[in-house]
Amino acid sequence: MGLTSQSTGTGVLVSELNIQRVYPDDRVIALAGNPNVGKSTVFNSLTGLNQHTGNWPGKTVTNAQGKYKHKDKNFIMVDIPGTYSLMASSSEEEIARDFVCFGLPDATVVVADATCLERNLNLVLQTLEITNKVVVCVNLIDEAERKKISIDFDKLSNLLGVPVIPTNARSNKGLEKLMDAVYDVADKRTATTPVQITYDAVIEEVIDMLQPKIWELVDGKINNRWVALKLLDGDATLLRALDKYLGFSLLENIELQELLLKAKGYLAENGIKPEQLRDKIVSRIVTTAEEISRKTVTYKNVQYNSTDRKIDSILTSRIFGIPIMLGMLAVIFWITIAGANVPSGLLSDFFFMIEAKLTGFFMWAGSPDWLHGILVLGVYRTLAWVISVMLPPMAIFFPLFTLLEDLGYLPRVAFNMDNFFKKACAHGKQALTMCMGFGCNAAGVIGCRIIDSPRERLIAIITNVFVPCNGRFPTLIAIGTIFIGGTVGGAFESVVSTLALTGIVLIGIFMTLLISRILSKTILKGLPSSFTLELPPYRKPQIGRIIVRSVLDRTLFVLGRAVVIAAPAGLVIWLMANITVGDMSLLTHAANFLDPFARLLGMDGYILMAFVLGLPANEIVIPILIMSYMASGSMLELEQLSDLKQLFVSNGWTWLTGVCVMLFSLMHFPCGTTLWTIQKESQSWKWTLASFAIPTAAGIIVCFVVANAARLLGLI
Repeated sequence: MGLTSQSTGTGVLVSELNIQRVYPDDRVIALAGNPNVGKSTVFNSLTGLNQHTGNWPGKTVTNAQGKYKHKDKNFIMVDIPGTYSLMASSSEEEIARDFVCFGLPDATVVVADATCLERNLNLVLQTLEITNKVVVCVNLIDEAERKKISIDFDKLSNLLGVPVIPTNARSNKGLEKLMDAVYDVADKRTATTPVQITYDAVIEEVIDMLQPKIWELVDGKINNRWVALKLLDGDATLLRALDKYLGFSLLENIELQELLLKAKGYLAENGIKPEQLRDKIVSRIVTTAEEISRKTVTYKNVQYNSTDRKIDSILTSRIFGIPIMLGMLAVIFWITIAGANVPSGLLSDFFFMIEAKLTGFFMWAGSPDWLHGILVLGVYRTLAWVISVMLPPMAIFFPLFTLLEDLGYLPRVAFNMDNFFKKACAHGKQALTMCMGFGCNAAGVIGCRIIDSPRERLIAIITNVFVPCNGRFPTLIAIGTIFIGGTVGGAFESVVSTLALTGIVLIGIFMTLLISRILSKTILKGLPSSFTLELPPYRKPQIGRIIVRSVLDRTLFVLGRAVVIAAPAGLVIWLMANITVGDMSLLTHAANFLDPFARLLGMDGYILMAFVLGLPANEIVIPILIMSYMASGSMLELEQLSDLKQLFVSNGWTWLTGVCVMLFSLMHFPCGTTLWTIQKESQSWKWTLASFAIPTAAGIIVCFVVANAARLLGLI
């Protein structure tokens, strides 16, 4: 059964996370740390496959839980969001703070980066102000050794008053000792005496003024010195969380109110205004971290970061940064597209071999044609098409994307794009979610969780569809090759086709920035938020972990949602193509109805219907279009581009039709999988509808302008 605070005495956050204890004495361990310190690597190395993910209660921020057995105890590891501070300014920091403060884990492991220990000690010291059940894990010691950084871990442990364990989680070095320390701290076998930060004399006096009454009220449930500081600070979100944890409001106590007013008055008399108090607290924590770092860290090479800085001088420069980024993205696209052809073909052959077997079975069973059509030619064929076309590109793109992430390059992408998104009044981290959208827009939408501001997160979610996902690339490549590259012919055909695809991608990026700015100035008004962008050191990637993370966390997750949506869509497509009214199918009736409007956009009714019926997955737009033009009852695929060109030209296509189809493919409603993901992430049907309508409206306007401008200029 799920853990409850009544049955175990553990905090409400643990209860809401439904942490499963196999035995009553299982230990819950929080894993905290700054971003990019290898915290998740520590978590994954300890728990392996014994883990699952979900959302924090009421939040879209994910949590990860895993089990690890050490000696005679089961440990439930909770990977809390990476944060630089417990003075919460974002949903991630709020969650991290609340779990450490009120989740009452049996121990908290704070993971720090050995290459920048001074900065990481800020979080360690803040955690020690809350709880004494802390183990400090100094990770990435291999990086520190490479940069000739020496740390006196014994002295560091003495100064902090808690166990300090050096680790290299990537190679499992030190993790056994880490769990030994966690075991001792969680079971109170090791007495810890955390360092106490001493603030200005005036602040210490008001803390002493409040502590006795707080101690009386909280009855030892939480560190009364820390509570005194937070009451003086007046953090509203923290006070609400504290009230929820205690079950009553501290500030409803009249005596405490009077003491608090007296304390604040005393601070004001001594020149410490409310807005200055937090600055003084933070400054003292930073100073203490610097003092401890100076006593324990030795830099044998003062230029230890010189190599990274030299690389950054090129990758983040104003001259080379953007071209290198675009070139790297183009290489990833090329590898993805070229590499996916063979496995897509093999999967397609495999699935259609099974389809032949299924057809034989239905014939042997004497089933009616309509049943075979619905189940095999409709549902099964759609599923086969989606999986065979969607799986290989994702299985290639996401590992490549994760490789750049593991190398430390993606923060540089955000750095290069930050100024553009700032001008668009959007969040700089949107650059990362936009890049992820090239693999799959649904994955890009999930990636928007890294944006703290709800307003800017919505902007990123709505505009993610403006970058073409791998499902749209087959359409864009085929049309671009036939109607743009084909107009040149000869040796330059492939070059022009590539430039056409690159141009479409750049248009998509431009539209992302333009619509982001429009949204930020209209329905999603607000001030741009600031954020800390850390450029982590370049690191050697771990190929095995990359493949597992990208395949399990992204590829299969997105594919699963696509399959769920594609199955009923296959049924609808088959019914539309095979149910006739008069002498025409429902598909033809619908296409004829849309045709006048489609002509205004440089297309025809069948093209628009292909996009509508392709809502479940962009991969099936071309097969639906072939089915429509050939008046077939099921989706078809042509082997050669020349056959596809002949079919399109015979149905009235021109270069303008090709351009408009490419533009509308770039700018139209998200696929069903992405819409489902948007609803899950935003928890709002209103914003899901907006995510459908806004790109579609943009596509209609752009196609209308392009088509009619070409006609007015006599280009067609």
